[in-house]
Amino acid sequence: MKNTEQASTSTDATTYQYRKLQGLPEAELLQRIARLHESIFADPQDVGLIQKIHNNVTIQDMDQLLMIVALDGDQVVGYKIGYPLMEDEHTFYSWLGGVNPAYRQQGIASRLMDEQHEHLREQGYRKVQTKTMNRWRNMLLLNIQYGFDIVDTVTDARGMFKIVMEKELM
Repeated sequence: MKNTEQASTSTDATTYQYRKLQGLPEAELLQRIARLHESIFADPQDVGLIQKIHNNVTIQDMDQLLMIVALDGDQVVGYKIGYPLMEDEHTFYSWLGGVNPAYRQQGIASRLMDEQHEHLREQGYRKVQTKTMNRWRNMLLLNIQYGFDIVDTVTDARGMFKIVMEKELM
């Protein structure tokens, strides 16, 4: 699947570069994102990021996958991945994301969220939804600070309790 990179590479005062990617990125960049994901969310039951994408995103929806990546030179230091919800064409699901622990508290997660929400507004989405867990308190607090509301709780197939959050974009 060929990736379409949007002309949204930007740099902030700390010289991090932010790339907005529509669809799957080239294999080498996807591997770097996967390594960061697996270092943050080390879980022996987890199938890994690349397998997770293939398990959850159909081939016809692969072009709809949005990835925003924060880079320090060539090193992936943060990422945010999401896709449109099939059951509601006006809602985007912000699925996975994280920041390298050595780069936290520098505004990278906030910038990734800002970039994602700006893109979603430009594309006409009205709402963004995400799920988190109580153990990811920094993400839970960031979502609340950014205007997300807790709208539901669910238990996934592995018995994990998830907090469903939504934010109106328009």
